Amino acid sequence: MEIFNYGFMQRAFVVGILLAAVIPCIGIVIVFKRLSMIGDALSHTSLAGVAAGLILGINPVAAAAIACITASLGIELIRRKLPRYSEMSIAIIMSAGVGLAGVLSGFVKNAANFNSFLFGSIVAISDMELHLVVAVSAVVLLMFLLLYKELFYVSLDEQSARLAGVPVRTVNFLFTFLIAVTVSVAARTVGALIVSSMMVVPVACAMQFGKNYRQTVLWAVGLDVIFMVTGLFAAYYLGLKPGGTIVLVGVIFLLLVFAGKRLFRRIGCQLK
Repeated sequence: MEIFNYGFMQRAFVVGILLAAVIPCIGIVIVFKRLSMIGDALSHTSLAGVAAGLILGINPVAAAAIACITASLGIELIRRKLPRYSEMSIAIIMSAGVGLAGVLSGFVKNAANFNSFLFGSIVAISDMELHLVVAVSAVVLLMFLLLYKELFYVSLDEQSARLAGVPVRTVNFLFTFLIAVTVSVAARTVGALIVSSMMVVPVACAMQFGKNYRQTVLWAVGLDVIFMVTGLFAAYYLGLKPGGTIVLVGVIFLLLVFAGKRLFRRIGCQLK
């Protein structure tokens, strides 16, 4: 277990496990609302914030958070204007984010700093960033627990939730804020191009096991923690990039689950 002899790996595991516990909580609501691509839109927009932060000489994570909050509010606004074509809002914001990031990246003097946000650098987390992740994770988990029932109703059917007395607009605004903050912090650690996968893949795996909403949440968090720990071990001992390795572990597990369920189904049919 020499991996834990290094301080940077200790920080990587702490940050990774915290994010693994938080991201699926956001991801399950996104998946149930059929907005799975919103993570991609916000993560690409966060790159525009990172580039702006590096150009202006301010904290890139803070700039990414501002960009994500602005983008998420833009998505919510467009969804209200085009309720029948709500998925279009994601495509519009992602296009704007990619275009802005591409233009601003040309003005960044140190390209290495900008590139570190593409695939993350979880093994290069500073003490300040560690404290930031701890604070953000605590806030997101607390808000998720406090708004558990409201998020459940809104994620299934906003119209029914409104009729049941749920303040849908307020809940959506708070959830939008949680998404933005989570994506901006995760972009620095696991990478802007990978964070959306961490929102969807564990939830997709959990849906194969959970029989209700609560079980699915617990399965998603538990599986994401396993993916995170396994990915960090594999990345360390095999010399791979941590962010990509973590996501690939989850994807491989999902494919094995699909294959296993199909195999058991065939065996069951043969026994009958």
